[in-house]
Amino acid sequence: MVLALVTLLIIVFSVWSVLALWFQAPWGMLGRYGLVALWLAWTLLVFWLLCSGSAWLGIAGYALAFAGLLGWWGTLTPSHERQWADDLAHITTGEVHGNLVTLHNVRNFTWYGEQDYTAAWETREYDLTQLESVDMVTSYWGMPAIAHVLVSFGFTDGKFVTFTVEVRREVAEEFSEVGGFFKQFELAIIASDERDVVHVRTNIRGEDAYLYRVGLSKTAMRSLLLAYVKEANSLASNPRFYQTVTANCTTLVFTMMQSIVDGLPLDYRLLLSGYLPSYVQKMGGLEPGYPLQELREAGRITQRAQQAGRNDDFSMVIRQGVPGWR
Repeated sequence: MVLALVTLLIIVFSVWSVLALWFQAPWGMLGRYGLVALWLAWTLLVFWLLCSGSAWLGIAGYALAFAGLLGWWGTLTPSHERQWADDLAHITTGEVHGNLVTLHNVRNFTWYGEQDYTAAWETREYDLTQLESVDMVTSYWGMPAIAHVLVSFGFTDGKFVTFTVEVRREVAEEFSEVGGFFKQFELAIIASDERDVVHVRTNIRGEDAYLYRVGLSKTAMRSLLLAYVKEANSLASNPRFYQTVTANCTTLVFTMMQSIVDGLPLDYRLLLSGYLPSYVQKMGGLEPGYPLQELREAGRITQRAQQAGRNDDFSMVIRQGVPGWR
């Protein structure tokens, strides 16, 4: 029984170790394949020792090797000094002076294709006394359970600014959900014009996007926007790794909201972000008097975004017919 348990634990630890080496091994592909092969060979040797009557020698040897691997793992730290993809080259930062919020590095790219764009990073100012709305956008690219979540703030002067929590990819790097468990990516918070961050998802990447009006008091809206600014400033000063479950586009927003709205419970929909609208509705956060399916159908902005293109009235066009909007 003990031997079976030890064997199971070694298998579990070995799966984690192989994936850790696969995603983080030094020396490129040679190091990746070589170190994974060495770890598998060592694991097979340990199993042979377990079966040949030298169990304690095998256990001690494996524990020593695994401790060394964990020591190396602890040396892997996040960094801002990498060759970032152009659309993730900067993290937004902000300054707050009374009711005036100044955001630096607000992204406003003009997108013609996935690799064809005009880059623009701007400084913009927002008057908190004119803050009047908060919207949640969920954008889907495959499975209905998984979506990217964006939060957009609207002002009475017609301005909108959208915050997105992003996996900070390096040049030519592809996103991997599994890699997100193994320190492959850093986090970034980026404020953006909707004609950039929504447009690129619906019009360029072919994603399917939905917009929901979120019911918050003026005080809560202000607190949430300031929480984004504070979190973005923190990330800009202290890099953090993205983590597929614990530090992603949904959990960071939830953490910020917990400090604003008391009693928000944990829920599986915080992990399966595609179902987040049903959680927000359950908490009383969506436009009242409508079933979720009706809110979803009226809030589907994909076609309206495609028709609006880069027009100046993009933000108002995509909100036509959305419950809660004039």
